Amino acid sequence: MSISKEVDVLVIGAGPSGTIAASIMNKAGLKVQIVEKMLFPRFVIGESLLPRCMEALEEAGFLDAVTAQNFQRKDGAKFVMGNGVCDFNFNQQYTQGWMWTWQVPRADFDKTLADECEKMGIPVHYETEVTDIKIDENGHSTTTVKTADGKEETIKARFIVDGSGYGRVIPRLFGLEKPSTQYPRKTLFCHLTDPKRNAAYEPNRIIAIVHNPTTWIWVIPFANGNTSVGYVGSPEFFDQFPGTPEEQFRQLIQAEPMLRERFDESEMRWEPRTLQSWSATTETFYGKGFVLTGNVTEFLDPIFSSGVTLASVSAQTAANLVIKELKGEQVDWEEQYMKHMQQGVNVFRTYVNAWYDGSLFKIFFSEQRTQEIMGQICSVLAGYVWDMTNPFVKNHEKNVRTLSRYLDITQKSTV
Repeated sequence: MSISKEVDVLVIGAGPSGTIAASIMNKAGLKVQIVEKMLFPRFVIGESLLPRCMEALEEAGFLDAVTAQNFQRKDGAKFVMGNGVCDFNFNQQYTQGWMWTWQVPRADFDKTLADECEKMGIPVHYETEVTDIKIDENGHSTTTVKTADGKEETIKARFIVDGSGYGRVIPRLFGLEKPSTQYPRKTLFCHLTDPKRNAAYEPNRIIAIVHNPTTWIWVIPFANGNTSVGYVGSPEFFDQFPGTPEEQFRQLIQAEPMLRERFDESEMRWEPRTLQSWSATTETFYGKGFVLTGNVTEFLDPIFSSGVTLASVSAQTAANLVIKELKGEQVDWEEQYMKHMQQGVNVFRTYVNAWYDGSLFKIFFSEQRTQEIMGQICSVLAGYVWDMTNPFVKNHEKNVRTLSRYLDITQKSTV
């Protein structure tokens, strides 16, 4: 399929934020084209969806295609610290919305969405790298791309949606990148065979294990029999485990009692991989003739699976605003997009920071926690971080800190 020289919207990136945006705009009658630097399927981190993602997938018309893949259903998440267990079930959340979602190998999930776009008639050009973008005073762009065979092509578009994820195409080309305020962390992770899974309690449940106060482990079972396991902590934590990535990972498995027996006979599906200092942000999420979606805006941390949720919702929101603008309607990108998305980012940031400073431990593992409050927090963990009727969204930072202090004092007074 040849590259179209002129389109209404050029979408950069064929990950979820790119494909969701492309599909919604295509359904509105816009001529859309996707360019993607990588060849799919390709591995990417972020394998646990949140229920709020389902609304974006539904609007994009992807639910049937994803359902057909028979991915592992996710009804909640369990957090474990020593003998303490905090189990969130999405059917107990405060906000009305989806009560389940999926745990997905992202290579398969992303390819499913991209394939569905092609079935809808949206061209997806893989191994096509954006090398230059010029935008005129009217917001119309000329984008230069280099194809797999080394040829240069130009694409004219009325608007650009940048869903390039870690590639951060427009922030890099336009000098919009700025340092994140998040502490630089590291993860070492792998997909493992899981022959002893059925011997575990709730074997298909996603689990976050507190290994030590500043290090945690994700365990994400997939329907294909493999399980994603990853350790997240300070870079210094991993220095105590020498050797190759495989040797390091074996030592880490042995260092965690909850994993040692379950995975002692497991095979690694590939050599363990490392990501470090992943948090990033930008000066702005939009500009004349373009909008940033997904991880191009801001990526925080994997602890609450916020990445795919922010990617999905930003794509859904941006797509509908682009449709309005190209129809000649007035769009206030600052209010309707930047501030809206920043609201969700800020709520997730509060919970990420509270996890790493221990405040959430005092809430999650307290014997005094109430069902009402945990239901409100469950809505946040389901991705409903824009529900301003929820006190743990509207006054997220204040209420998390206050509750944590109160439960800590109450716990100490009963000891």
